[in-house]
Amino acid sequence: MDVTSSRKVTNSRLPPEVNRILYVRNLPFKISAEELYDIFGKYGAVYQIRLGDKSKDTRGTAFVVYEDIYDAKAAVDHLSGFNVGGRYLVVLYYQPAKFQKRLDAEEKKKEIEELRRQIKARKEADKTGSGDGGGDEDED
Repeated sequence: MDVTSSRKVTNSRLPPEVNRILYVRNLPFKISAEELYDIFGKYGAVYQIRLGDKSKDTRGTAFVVYEDIYDAKAAVDHLSGFNVGGRYLVVLYYQPAKFQKRLDAEEKKKEIEELRRQIKARKEADKTGSGDGGGDEDED
């Protein structure tokens, strides 16, 4: 039995969140893809690295895709909290459901803010439009 197969036998039960795709946050803004390959390549064969845009909200982030799930696990275990350029890396397993939930939450927050603005505008219109007020909602 070689090293690879024995490793898979001993670690056959990985947690469900373990994934070949890693999401890396808190990267130095000036880091290059080559530097990331050097850092993450020490833990196994890297299939792809996607670095966030320099000018958008995704700067300082990257996706690192490993060819083997056990290499990705080793990278998370060793590189979370690793200091690169004076910043401590946050290395997480990519979980599409969580990313979608975050996007949905942001959309709902914007929707709620818009509804609050509309309600406030209606209350202002009701106050100025009818002198009697129609109720005692705003009185203390």
